[in-house]
Amino acid sequence: MIFLGLLIIAIGAFCQSSCYVPINRIKSWSWESYWLVQGVFAWLVFPLLGALLAVPEGHSLGELFTADNSFRIWMTILFGALWGVGGLTFGLSMRYLGVALGQSIALGTCAGLGTVLGPVMLDIFFPEGHYLAQLTAAVLIGVAVTLLGIAIIGVAGSMKSRGMSEEQKREAVKDFNFPKGLAIALLAGVMSGCFNVGLEFGGNISFAESNPMFATLPATMLVTLGGFVTNAVYCLWQNARNHTFADYGRTSLYANNLLYCCLAGVLWYSQFFGLSLGKGFLTDSPVLLAFSWCILMALNVVFSNVWGIILKEWRGCSRSTIAVLVTGIVVLIISSFLPQLL
Repeated sequence: MIFLGLLIIAIGAFCQSSCYVPINRIKSWSWESYWLVQGVFAWLVFPLLGALLAVPEGHSLGELFTADNSFRIWMTILFGALWGVGGLTFGLSMRYLGVALGQSIALGTCAGLGTVLGPVMLDIFFPEGHYLAQLTAAVLIGVAVTLLGIAIIGVAGSMKSRGMSEEQKREAVKDFNFPKGLAIALLAGVMSGCFNVGLEFGGNISFAESNPMFATLPATMLVTLGGFVTNAVYCLWQNARNHTFADYGRTSLYANNLLYCCLAGVLWYSQFFGLSLGKGFLTDSPVLLAFSWCILMALNVVFSNVWGIILKEWRGCSRSTIAVLVTGIVVLIISSFLPQLL
């Protein structure tokens, strides 16, 4: 059962790491336009459909949003809005570093902070819950090994930067800028870790009769709702600033662009749908439950680097650079199940 849970999380991670592929097929829309439209699917439509799966027969989703849950609801949305800032800078990190390196640094930071901050924040507001007990030695060692894997991949990125000519860098990643991209990726990782904090606050917003595999999906919807607000405000501001509202009026592009925005949205959402389903099979392992966020982020990094190789972002690098990259990927794979062995 544990293996099946990890496999489901891995499938979700693969889907998320693939979500930027359909975005490349979007035509003649500015970044802010397609980012907002794919966000409608990724952060509103599919999370709502997912949350409805957690509603038992004879109940409605609205029953969860009561005055008794108001504090947890608003905290979940708040951390979702903070995560939205991470989502915005996350896209910029890939602009300057590429899919592989950008996702690696951002998601690595997100993995470590998200795993630790969730229980810490809950313990501050609800000390009677003893949430810090989730952070066992095995979990913390797993986080440390994950960060080690990310650091190794970061070294590979630095080696790539030093070993390539400016022309080669631009060919692999058009706007490649390692110092600027690194700073943005770290900011993206810190803010993106708020997603798991939101999930922790929203953990009790569910029906007792819900299937355990779907129990966290209402909280996921609230987090993505907060993130959508942040992203929508920024994208609409960019539309006004860059005079790109006309993108939405190009009806001849709707068939193509809406299709790929929808595909990108469902692939992105699959990581959290898979996380919820996977955790349903990890209930016999409290350590892996506490570590599940870190597992998801680590596997996201693994698959993003696979895509980076496929998209030839590492083309022209030396064998030693590729060896360091592969070592980092192997360490991340090991980190995904290491806590269960300790």
